[in-house]
Amino acid sequence: MDYSVTIDKFEGPLDLLLHLIKQNDIDIFDINIAEITEQYLKYIMAMKNLNLDVSSEYLVMASELTLIKSRELLPNEEILEEDETKENLIDRLTQYQKYKEISATFKNLETLRQQSFSKLPSLLEEFRSEDVQLSDDITLNDLLKALEKFNEKKALEKPLNTVVTRREYSVYERGREIIKTLKMKKKVKFEDLFDIYSKDYIVVTFLSILDLAKKGELCIKQEHYLDTIMVFAKGVEA
Repeated sequence: MDYSVTIDKFEGPLDLLLHLIKQNDIDIFDINIAEITEQYLKYIMAMKNLNLDVSSEYLVMASELTLIKSRELLPNEEILEEDETKENLIDRLTQYQKYKEISATFKNLETLRQQSFSKLPSLLEEFRSEDVQLSDDITLNDLLKALEKFNEKKALEKPLNTVVTRREYSVYERGREIIKTLKMKKKVKFEDLFDIYSKDYIVVTFLSILDLAKKGELCIKQEHYLDTIMVFAKGVEA
């Protein structure tokens, strides 16, 4: 059998053994020690003939394989000890195979992660405005918590099978829709303005509410802590 030797191809003797087992389409639990030992030793000899340095761990494995092979020739009373040695080798091979498989999974995840780009943290103070009309007992955090509760509520109502269609939304257009609703109803619950449950729609609606509050075109009020947050049209008394 001819061998094409690449010194960097294998990460150690167990890696080489797995390669030989796979190459010969052998089940790890049904290894022919004599055959696999012969192929392993040929590979080691090929490395030496190419004047490649063979690390000690490869030589240790060669000795172990030779020992197991020699014990197969011993009388029956020695078989138990031989089987234990072979069983130990098979256990190490199966554990190493699992390591190789999970390493490949992590490598794929690393490749996927390298295709993602994250934004560095930034200060949002430039977007802060004292002109946003909120009652004294309500803060932006209260609005965010209300939005979070709304998302949780809608998630429970979400059907098992949905057909998703995309539509482009703008803060201006959504703002006009909110103003139109408020002119008709005068006041609405904060969560009732999110009448479509999609990520884009929710984000645009939330930004529109804040933008309109900043411009003074609507008011946001909460009578008491944990009460329902209400949104009022401009000029409507709370």
